[in-house]
Amino acid sequence: MNARPHACLTHIASEPYYQPAGDEIETFEAAARRQLAVLLKGPTGCGKTRFVEHMAWRLKRPLVTVSCHDDLTTGDLVGRYLILGQETVWLDGPLAAAVRAGAICYLDEVVEARKDTTVVIHPLTDTRRVLPIDKHGELLVAPEDFMLVVSYNPGYQSVLKELKPSTRQRFVALDFDYPPAHIEADIVASEGGIDLELAQQLVRLGQMTRALKGEGVDEGASTRLLIHAAQLIAEGMSPNSAGRAAIARALSDEPEVVAAVGDLVSAVFPAQ
Repeated sequence: MNARPHACLTHIASEPYYQPAGDEIETFEAAARRQLAVLLKGPTGCGKTRFVEHMAWRLKRPLVTVSCHDDLTTGDLVGRYLILGQETVWLDGPLAAAVRAGAICYLDEVVEARKDTTVVIHPLTDTRRVLPIDKHGELLVAPEDFMLVVSYNPGYQSVLKELKPSTRQRFVALDFDYPPAHIEADIVASEGGIDLELAQQLVRLGQMTRALKGEGVDEGASTRLLIHAAQLIAEGMSPNSAGRAAIARALSDEPEVVAAVGDLVSAVFPAQ
């Protein structure tokens, strides 16, 4: 039986734009030196994934990203046997591939995965640093450069989708939130390709939508949505139209909520 690698490793050649809001870079680097797993907590679209990409570039390590979901099985993460032609081959899953390569493995929204699936990461997050591959009869020992990073949104999870203490206490945790207004404006201007004054207006709009949380809006506009609006503006759309397309209609399907957010858009960017 032959083994085949999993084609999921990303080598980040150029620096991903990232504006630190605190000591998250220094904390992550210290955790990497001590071979500690890291947990990122924060709302959707606040920069967690971009931060991991930036750190993979800084540490010069390949990156494996897994978007977790309800149907994610242990086999999806670790690997499985496949029949190709006349031979049976072993295909590493993304987690096993990351361990072999000494990569950063990023499990995005880890609480969305099944509980029996996330248990497989436990031996990698303590002093053992091993990945048992029972189906393959292998005990994979993580090299020094391997690092496990997981993320989730604590403000958006039900009680049934919280991290168990036995899992949570295996990680160094970093809190993420939307950046302070002046930093967020720099990010939106840089990533969206617009001038700083217009970016500041988009950030003000984003803050207004975030104040609606719990009043028909699950979450306000993320930094990601503000960047989307900026990119549409950079393509020639009016700020009002871009705000309605990238923010108002993206936040909800409820006509009343879309209309309310649309009113906020018009308050910041009057229709031409």
